[in-house]
This record gives sequence, structure tokens and C-alpha cells, in this order.
Amino acid sequence: MSTEPERLEEQIRRSFDGEAWHGPSLREVLDGVTAEEASRHPIPGAHSIWELVLHLAGTYSLILRRLNGDATDLSPEEDWPTVDAPTPANWTAALNVLRSLNEQLRAAVRRFNPDALDQTMGNRRYSAYTQFIGVSQHDLYHAGQIVLLRRALRAQASALKSA
Repeated sequence: MSTEPERLEEQIRRSFDGEAWHGPSLREVLDGVTAEEASRHPIPGAHSIWELVLHLAGTYSLILRRLNGDATDLSPEEDWPTVDAPTPANWTAALNVLRSLNEQLRAAVRRFNPDALDQTMGNRRYSAYTQFIGVSQHDLYHAGQIVLLRRALRAQASALKSA
């Protein structure tokens, strides 16, 4: 029988790595995205794929920070960091950081004391349980945005070919 932290970790894994019941995971929607595509803004006023990846990494860092007893919220620069030069190496590095932070968070959730899930963590508003399940919800929310951004990129490329 699985513990509640193990079940929560499984949801975080599924939303990030795959086997999510709803459709593609975050990793699956990022597969094949190039640095050039990730840095573009095909929808006016929307974040780029790269910006979303950095934002997601910031959220993982926030929850890891709270697990270590630091209640400091993310600064605006941590929440939405500036994108580095749009090179393939920088894009690969951003994806590697995202994966590493997700793995660190999942390991921490697996080790979490089940008796403390209903206690607040890092702030007074949200329990540890809500923050852990919220990470998977946050991943999937932004995965949906990435799907739309990829569709907009394809539409732009198709329009350029037709012109």
C-alpha cells in the first residue's frame, strides 16, 4: 500500500514525465521544442515557452525552499526570470534545471512525513498537501499553454510558407 506522500509524488511525476490520464505531460509537450521556438512570442501578450519553463523551475524551487523551512516568497525575478540568449546550449540547460528540480522535489515529497500533510508549509495559507498537489496542477496548466504556443508557432510557420 502506498503512503499519501508516495501518491502525491506519483501525481507530480505523471504531470511532468508522462502517463497523465488527461493527455500529454509537461515533458511530452516540450519534446522537440527548439531554442528558437522556445524564445518566440507567437501569441501577443503571452509568455514564451522558455519563460514558462523558467517560471516552472522557480515554482519547484519555491516548494523546495519551503520544505527547508524558508518561507520567503519568490521575488518577481525568481518567479519570471529573464531568458538567457536563445542558444541551443542555454535551452538545454534550462530544461536540465527544470528536470533536476522536479526530481529533487519528487524525492522530497516521497520522504515527507504523512502526519504533516495538513500542516501549513512556508506560509499560513496552504497546507503541504495543497502545495504538493498544486505543483502537478501548475505543471498541467502551463503544459496546456505550451500546447497552444506550439500550435501558434506552427500556424505562423505555415503562413510564412504560404506567403
